[in-house]
Amino acid sequence: QVQLVESGGGSVQAGASLRLSCAASGYTHDNYCMAWFRQAPGKEREGVARLFIGGGGKPLYADSVKGRFTISQDNAKNTLNLTMNSLKPEDSAMYYCAARAGVCYTASSRYNYWGQGTQVTVSS
Repeated sequence: QVQLVESGGGSVQAGASLRLSCAASGYTHDNYCMAWFRQAPGKEREGVARLFIGGGGKPLYADSVKGRFTISQDNAKNTLNLTMNSLKPEDSAMYYCAARAGVCYTASSRYNYWGQGTQVTVSS
C-alpha cells in the first residue's frame, strides 16, 4: 500500500521560504509521477509542480510558481521535496503530495495516491 506523508508547512511572512517534504513508502513501480497540488478555501485544487520519476523527465511548474518553487527528489530518503522561495499571500493553501504510476498529468483526478496535506499560510 502506497503511503504519502507530507511535512514542513507553517505560517510565514511574505518573502520567506519554506520547504515541504513528502515521505513515500510502498511504491513498487519503476516509473511514476509525483506531484504537489494545493487547495485554498473556496478554490479548486491546482497543480503546483510535478516530476516524472525514473524516466529522466524535467520538472514542470505552474506559471504562478515558476522561478520561485523547486521540486526535487531525495532518492536515498524516498522523499519528494518542494522548496518554496519568495512566498506570497496567494500561495497560502493546503499543500498535497500525490503520486501515480506512469507519466504525469495536470489533472488531480489522474492521481491515485494522496497525502493528508500540510498547511502553508503566508501573511503580508
